[in-house]
Amino acid sequence: MKYIATLFWGFCLGQVVNYIGGSLTGGSFSFTTATVIGLLSGVLVILLSNAVPKPRQDGHQS
Repeated sequence: MKYIATLFWGFCLGQVVNYIGGSLTGGSFSFTTATVIGLLSGVLVILLSNAVPKPRQDGHQS
């Protein structure tokens, strides 16, 4: 479920950033480009979160 939520928010934030960036630069909004960039960013966040070692449950550091 956390992966779906991450991809959902990646999609939403990709749309917002593309819309605002296009408006500020005088460019156009591209739904496809925003979707691809947002979902790729979400996948990158998921991969990075899996690559970081998890802390031990007993509170000791190794």
